[in-house]
Amino acid sequence: MGSGWSSEEEPLLGPGLGPAPGAVWRSREAAAALPAAAPGPGRVYGRRWLVLLLFSLLGFAQGLVWNTWGPIQNSARQAYGFSSWDIALLVLWGPIGFLPCFAFMWLLDKRGLRITVLLTSFLMVLGTGLRCIPVSDLMLKRRLIHGGQLLNGLAGPTVMNAAPFLSTTWFSADERATATAIASMLSYLGGACAFLVGPLVVPAPNGTSPLLASETSRTHIKDLIETVLYAEFGVVCLLFSATLAYFPPRPPLPPSVAAASQRLSYRRSFCRLLSNMRFLMIALAYAIPLGVFAGWSGVLDLILTPVHVSQVDAGWIGFWSIVGGCVVGIAMARFADFIRGMLKLILLLLFSGATLSSTWFTLTCLNSITHLPLTTVTLYASCILLGVFLNSSIPIFFELFVETVYPVPEGITCGVVTFLSNIFMGVLLFFLTFYHTELSWFNWCLPGSCLLSLLLILCFRESYDRLYLDVVVSV
Repeated sequence: MGSGWSSEEEPLLGPGLGPAPGAVWRSREAAAALPAAAPGPGRVYGRRWLVLLLFSLLGFAQGLVWNTWGPIQNSARQAYGFSSWDIALLVLWGPIGFLPCFAFMWLLDKRGLRITVLLTSFLMVLGTGLRCIPVSDLMLKRRLIHGGQLLNGLAGPTVMNAAPFLSTTWFSADERATATAIASMLSYLGGACAFLVGPLVVPAPNGTSPLLASETSRTHIKDLIETVLYAEFGVVCLLFSATLAYFPPRPPLPPSVAAASQRLSYRRSFCRLLSNMRFLMIALAYAIPLGVFAGWSGVLDLILTPVHVSQVDAGWIGFWSIVGGCVVGIAMARFADFIRGMLKLILLLLFSGATLSSTWFTLTCLNSITHLPLTTVTLYASCILLGVFLNSSIPIFFELFVETVYPVPEGITCGVVTFLSNIFMGVLLFFLTFYHTELSWFNWCLPGSCLLSLLLILCFRESYDRLYLDVVVSV
């Protein structure tokens, strides 16, 4: 690779003169697996920010559409006759959409970013359009809505997996974590805006039974819900048109040595991932708590109903918890770009906070036993802190995944971990459909999963193979 070693192991240099903090070492065996890289530091183009913006907005729209129904589940029951099973299934179509995740990873690996993104945005157009078909039969309308949510769920693998691939393809080594954070966080921000848009546009029912509600009230709520559906359809169509007009697959010249290097094949990548115990350890540390939190967020209104929190308040709590995580996540990623080799330490700090805040929220909901004050302030504070700590860890995890198993392609690496995360989310939502009358067990899953993840991260031994190419080999 043009940079020989005089010993069995060589430390990876950080931005200063010495080794990066922590146990950051590369062995000859790991180095031998790295392909030959093109010389030179690479070049970046101003258009990279436009590509990042289009991809991020697509992720924002996908998250917004996915979380349309959770924040307004009471109104949707009255307007369309949805049951608790229907509400949970509408959220469940997100993780179900990840079942063909490996097909999208193959497409990203073989055909590149443009084809994959165009297919993803087209599926979103079909899904949002399906929900807008005007039919008077409520049974048929419910089926069309379910079909639309499924098609939107099929767009999930790309918008949630391709962020590290895009950042490596278009951005230099000192911008990669920031670009990954922006591209991955906007999907969650879209889900957060659904907590805001839905309850503000669609009024909550007046407390009467859906069977006893007046036809005028039901029609009014239904009209407002359809206004939201039409608006989301228009936004998705606009993004599809912009992507079709301009979304290049790659820059003329690579931005870094790692971007120009050869990667493992699709088959060899899976063999490498499944045989790497360090990767499996950190993948579980990501998948379990983030899967639990995603399912919990999707039915937050349902969870907070027993403690007499209104639909609007639940929407604001969900909104600020995710927005806080997005802001802190981008800030953390920018910090990681400046101070390299500290991803594990950042994750340890974030999950320590997540464990404490999730325990606080769970004990607060059991105020009849713990006698902790159950107020709007405590619910806001605990939920927002939990969202900040968990959501901000996502781009840090993505960068650590790629560094750990390089030269496995970024899309395949992140596809596997998000697939695992959606499995955990889907299993929890499946159980929720049968035990929706008692949700205290769901709250206890949060601190338990965060504590387990904290222990796995603590035992994880980090390495930075991709960063080695850009910091050492290219010098």
